[in-house]
Order: sequence, then C-alpha cells, then structure tokens
Amino acid sequence: MGNILLYLLPASLYAALTIACIRKKTDRNALIHALLLSALVSHAWSLGNLLFAEDGLRFGFTAALSLTLWLAMLIYSLESLLTPLHRLLKHAAPIAGFSCLLPLAISGHPHSLPLANWAFKAHIVVAMLAYSLFTLAIFHALLLAAAEHNLHRAKLGEERDTPPLLILDSLLFRLTNTAFVFLTLTVGSGLFFSEQIFNKPLMLNHKAFFGIASWLLFATLLIGRKTLGWRGKTATHWLLAGFIALVLAYAGTRFVLEFLLGRSV
Repeated sequence: MGNILLYLLPASLYAALTIACIRKKTDRNALIHALLLSALVSHAWSLGNLLFAEDGLRFGFTAALSLTLWLAMLIYSLESLLTPLHRLLKHAAPIAGFSCLLPLAISGHPHSLPLANWAFKAHIVVAMLAYSLFTLAIFHALLLAAAEHNLHRAKLGEERDTPPLLILDSLLFRLTNTAFVFLTLTVGSGLFFSEQIFNKPLMLNHKAFFGIASWLLFATLLIGRKTLGWRGKTATHWLLAGFIALVLAYAGTRFVLEFLLGRSV
C-alpha cells in the first residue's frame, strides 16, 4: 500500500494543479506555485523508489518517461518565476501525473545500470536534460501554435494569460538551443567515447541511427531559424520531427524491448 501511495500522491497533486490552472481566478498564482512545488517533491520521492536499487539504477521505459517529465516540470517551475504560462501547465501537468501512475499499471523489464562509472553517470544526466528540455520545448511549440491559431481566428479573449507571440517564440528557441547543446554532448559522447561510457565499442544500431537523425533534424531547424528566419508551422514541424526521432532513439527502443519482446537488454 505504501508504494502505491508513492505514485498516487504526485498524480493527485498534478490533477489538483491542472484544475487550479483551468479555473479563471486572478489570485490563483500562489496556489499554483504551492501545488507545483508539492507535486515536484512527491514526484521526486516516487522516482527515488522507482529508480534506485541496491545493484544500481533500475532504468526502463516507465522510469525514463517519468524522469523526463519530472525534469521538464522542474525546468518549467524555474522558467515560471519570470514568465508564468498557466495555459502550458494545464496541459503538461496531467501528462506528468499520468507518467507517475504508469509504474502501477505496467512494470516491463527494466535493466540495472551500474553507478560506478562516472562517465556513464554524466552521459545519463546530460541525455535526460536533453530529453526534458526538448519535451518542454514541444509544449511551448504547441502553445505557440494554439496562440497563433486563435489570433488568426480573432479569439483574443482566450489569450489573456498567454504572453505575446514574440515572447513565446523567443522562449521556444531559447529552450531548443539549450536542449541542442545537451543533445550534442549526448550524441557526441556516445559516438566518440563509447568504450569509456558503455564499456563496449560503438555499435551502429537503430538507437545510434535515430540519435544521429534527431541531431541532424534539430541542427537543420536551428540553421533554418538563423539563416531563413523559420518560425510558426515550419519550425514546429521540424521540432516535432526531431523530437519523434529522439523518442525513438531511446524510449521507443526500451518500449519494444520491455513490452513487445519482454527483455531488459
């Protein structure tokens, strides 16, 4: 029962946070920040129970998804100190809550990762930061697309709690640029220091293929932004394509191994 409560508590707090973001009240900021902080703390607690074991780190599909969304929500909480985006939060919070409940429904076959190798630990940290930043960037891109759609449809009343489009666009590419730096470190370290990180030579498998493909797609997006001024639908399409390739590189691989093939490696 105790373990169940570990996952139900953050999910319930994220649900309460979603409701607080939906309610049309001007004095809700303090409540939203309190619920967000409580959800993050309880989510971290459940992640500790999910990830850490005596033989190392239990890392599987559900753990990776939950950790990615926790980091994304943590980064949002820091970002919200300058630019609160309650419309983004009301969509991101229920997804984070859903990720908290996944370990109760499906366990899969997570594999244990040793924590003795400092290079491996650094690689995992950088990779998860890249994942979480790109996840948050996707939420920003969808919010920006919705804001542009409502603006063209003259639904200005729906954008009262959304910053101007130029600010949203700037926030989106600030996140994307930062995420790309972490992705470059992740892909580069995996390609050139495979033996030090994974204790085996580089293998050009589907994971490496999708990792490189995601890097190329995001690089093309940033070059297009710099040279051609890409924004709006064009930028969103490239961002989504890169994100899908990135998800297939690890999360997709883990899903196939754990749930379709029933294997940990």
